[in-house]
Amino acid sequence: MTGWLAIAGLGPGDAALVTPEVSAALAEASDVIGYIPYVARVAPRDGLTLHPSDNRVELERARHALELALAGHRVVVVSSGDPGVFAMAAAVFEAIEQGAPEWRTLDVRVLPGITAMLAAAARAGAPLGHDFCAINLSDNLKPQAVIDRRVRLAAEADFAIAFYNPRSKARPDGLVSALAILRETCADARPVLFARAVSTPDEQLDVVALPEARAEMADMRTVVIVGSSRTRIIPGTRFLYTPRSAA
Repeated sequence: MTGWLAIAGLGPGDAALVTPEVSAALAEASDVIGYIPYVARVAPRDGLTLHPSDNRVELERARHALELALAGHRVVVVSSGDPGVFAMAAAVFEAIEQGAPEWRTLDVRVLPGITAMLAAAARAGAPLGHDFCAINLSDNLKPQAVIDRRVRLAAEADFAIAFYNPRSKARPDGLVSALAILRETCADARPVLFARAVSTPDEQLDVVALPEARAEMADMRTVVIVGSSRTRIIPGTRFLYTPRSAA
């Protein structure tokens, strides 16, 4: 019996945004592995075993998936958004690099998904229409000094910036620091999009000028997109966009 491992993105929330490729892999799977709320998005059925686990056991989760695939199971590791963006694909490949030689011979596929960043940008218009970057504000896997430096350099380079994991009860100050750096470095009133729970019934979009942006406007279900110096709202509309030209 030959097993395989697919690392799949479930998109930002709405089932309509799950790709056909991911749906097909889930239909063939014998096992689904992932963070508790992501596994809960997969409908149970006969022949499918669900393996939900906590958020801070990524490498253990990856090793479990690889062991099951080596034993002949058809395994899907699920992430929200895209599995290659601050998610499980990197953890699986880290486990492969560090682990048993047999893991390197497995059929492993990464199935892309729609990220929260792209879904949020689409809802607002096109704030990522020119050069942009994405920065994870969680300090679980990198020092706060590294985050601060990256935010400052991105602002100095005049990128539009998408912030992931902006704020939680355990880490209430990451976005506070990022906004302070942006106000100091940019010194303007560029638009900031707070996009919460995009594509779900709880969706909420708010656009404010940088001086009015506050960390309390975000939580862990929010993606924050900060425009570049050229990002603007079309007067008389709700459309936020960044022109394709920097000239």
